[in-house]
Amino acid sequence: MRVHYNYLGDQFASFNEYLPDLQALVASGEFTLGPYVDKFEKKFADYIGVKHVISTNNGTDALILSLKAVNTKPGDEVITVANTFIATAGAIVAVGAKPVFVDCDNRFSIAVNQIENAITPKTKAIIPVHWAGCPADICGVLSIANKHNIPVIEDACPAVGAQVNGQFVGSFGKVNAFSMHPLKPLNVMGDGGMIATNDDEIANWLKLYRNHGLSDRNHVTLWGVNARLQPFQAVIGTKLIDQMESLIQIRNQFARQLDKGLADLPQFVSIPERPAEMREVYQLYLITVKKRNELVVYLNQVGIEAKIHYPIPLHLQNAATQFGYKKGDFPIAEQQANDILTLPNHQYLTSAHIDYMIDQIHTFYKRDS
Repeated sequence: MRVHYNYLGDQFASFNEYLPDLQALVASGEFTLGPYVDKFEKKFADYIGVKHVISTNNGTDALILSLKAVNTKPGDEVITVANTFIATAGAIVAVGAKPVFVDCDNRFSIAVNQIENAITPKTKAIIPVHWAGCPADICGVLSIANKHNIPVIEDACPAVGAQVNGQFVGSFGKVNAFSMHPLKPLNVMGDGGMIATNDDEIANWLKLYRNHGLSDRNHVTLWGVNARLQPFQAVIGTKLIDQMESLIQIRNQFARQLDKGLADLPQFVSIPERPAEMREVYQLYLITVKKRNELVVYLNQVGIEAKIHYPIPLHLQNAATQFGYKKGDFPIAEQQANDILTLPNHQYLTSAHIDYMIDQIHTFYKRDS
């Protein structure tokens, strides 16, 4: 049996459902912002319950623009977690600021109890990451941030649809970033991103800045960039928003099946906590395991496309040497990097695929025990 990690071939195998809207787009000639982008932004804002959504050409630009929107400048510091995709820290560096890392908790999220010790007079923002579609302890983060009057920027790039106490992630912070990369929960046919905020002034600035600072065709209000979402991707995203709740239901169903099937291997497999108040969306199904590297090889040999996200934490990447971190600074993130494993979990699998993964993991540990 083959258990694929990448499902895009299945998702877009039948393109006919998109054709009428795309043909209408072509006929309209609205290839730069315009009504199709407006429609997508409003629909996504309504879905997550915020006043404003400003779309961008990718999630990384959504993070960069969010940092600029809270006036992050060279020499500032921004606190974030040591284990996430490089874009989080890369966006901080892109605006001239310094990423200040803290360790992880056992759910692969920012360790809230370490944030306060990382705050200095230079701290400009805190970026918790809802890593792999698992909500961070956003209420804990906000409590500390509000105490010190520091804005929170949620990196919700992997987590469209995730919730805490019934509220969507990406609606808690002052300004928040999402991604529609092809393997994110809400994905398009290429890159795309969104910024969500309830702040009218920030929203107005972002709309100008992502479009060269143009207030109309002939008037430049401020110096900006081209970070616009393409209307083609807006058409795809608009249709896919309608599928989000069913997609999340399927991924959660499979995650529960995996959790249950692996629960009797506690000496080999550690399953993170699943707090009842948090709805995950499982952009990645993450666990930590013994003999991780050998298990990955075995699973791929038997047709299961297991992955590692990621084997090197950010503070130990070559690009981070300028910040002075060393091995041992964030032991939980480092241990997770040694043990973390991603199993396929998406809406194009079946219960039989999940059972096959569970059986093969049991087989591996029985064989090597």
